[in-house]
Amino acid sequence: MCKYELMTIKERYTGIIEWFSENMPDAATELNYNNPFELLVAVILSAQCTDKRVNIVTPSLFEQFPNATAMAAATVEEIFELIKSVTFPNNKAKHLHKMANMLVADYVGDVPKDIDEMQKLPGVGRKTANVMAVVVFDIPAMPVDTHVLRVSDRIGLVKNAKTPLETEKQLVKHFPRELLAIAHHWIILHGRYVCKARKPMCEDCGISGYCSFYNKNK
Repeated sequence: MCKYELMTIKERYTGIIEWFSENMPDAATELNYNNPFELLVAVILSAQCTDKRVNIVTPSLFEQFPNATAMAAATVEEIFELIKSVTFPNNKAKHLHKMANMLVADYVGDVPKDIDEMQKLPGVGRKTANVMAVVVFDIPAMPVDTHVLRVSDRIGLVKNAKTPLETEKQLVKHFPRELLAIAHHWIILHGRYVCKARKPMCEDCGISGYCSFYNKNK
């Protein structure tokens, strides 16, 4: 029996945490933003779209609409023209317009810090609210996007998780609370650049010794 087969889930998490802590100590979001409103807009735009594309779009968008009040006063068509190169621009333009209007009407133009309150905003689901929590409000949480969902399952950090919420609960259970924010970025960046969806780069992976997929297929 190989070393991997004898490994407990605690040992797997410990090894992965040690590797990422040493090799990716400053992991952070790749979205460009200057304040909570800008990050919220960027995260909404990033759904099923690359951060690189979003970062191309947002400078002119934020120049035109630097805050919720300015965006609320715009038309959906004006917003669409500035974001039309992202995925699903029609829906996102409508969401941004409604979101900005709700921020102005219900939150004095400020993004609420509470995760449940954020989810009341158009275009904001649990993942987006959790991203806001960990990135700008320093609230421990585990946002689960497609990268986190795929990589967590492939490595073996979660077991029989059928939904993003089940994945989130298992990750929150095993990662130390104070590491949740950076662990989210570790997994995303690992999925983006190494543990890719179609062809994971297992030979270049520093955590392959802890990975379920690698050890079952080598």
